[in-house]
Amino acid sequence: MLAMPVTAPAYARLTAAFPSLRVTEEAPRSGDGWVRADELAAGGAALDAFLAWDDEQVLRDHGRRARPDVVAGFGLHRYAWHACLLFTVPWFLHRRVPRLPVCDVSFHRTQGRLTVRTRDFGCLPDDPAAVLPGARVAHSEEALRQELRDALAEHLEPLLDGFRSRLRRGRRALWGMATDEVTEGLWRIGELLGEGERARSELTALLPGTTAPYTGGAGFRDLRAPRPLPAHVPARTRDRISCCLFYTVLPAETCGTCPRTCDADRIERLAATG
Repeated sequence: MLAMPVTAPAYARLTAAFPSLRVTEEAPRSGDGWVRADELAAGGAALDAFLAWDDEQVLRDHGRRARPDVVAGFGLHRYAWHACLLFTVPWFLHRRVPRLPVCDVSFHRTQGRLTVRTRDFGCLPDDPAAVLPGARVAHSEEALRQELRDALAEHLEPLLDGFRSRLRRGRRALWGMATDEVTEGLWRIGELLGEGERARSELTALLPGTTAPYTGGAGFRDLRAPRPLPAHVPARTRDRISCCLFYTVLPAETCGTCPRTCDADRIERLAATG
């Protein structure tokens, strides 16, 4: 591992803003509630056990079972939403991009913990960490954004392959799911850090909609409202590229960024929770 904690300060701020997730720098774990990301990517018994938790949770909370492909979507979301923050938060806060292939990450879902084993990372030339072994110096902001897209894809692609047969979705749809996880995770953390506007701006530059393998882009837009919004209601929204299919469990329920949810409903929900 690296001689200085290149990502620890970012992960500490992440936990301070979002206490239900804690990241530590250590060797990956397996067993006793832990699963390595490469075990999930292998698509075998570890993935079966991981998805069994989602299956039982749906039955417990809603009194009915979800389709196997829907359960797989829930399981992928609950891993990927958190895992994408391992990359996007250090970039957003300190312009550092860790390289974390699936063999270097493990997850404990009930404890809200992730472990990482950082070997290489991207950074800008003026970063003090640029002289460290393992540093990959990017000579512009756009080059560092590409480093981030590449690092995320390196981690996500094996996972998407591992989940593919369970999800019954093609490659384009899977990368749409990945694009949503990258976008909505950092958007949420940016809001918690009091930097929601900057998060949306950074995500728009990161995912403009033309960066394969990602499908679509961050795609933020203004809410369409017949009158000015109340001061506590955010003016920005986005439409998810993928669908979590939760409506197949509860037909009346849709996500706040689901294309099925009209802007009037979004505004009503935001006003109620503001």
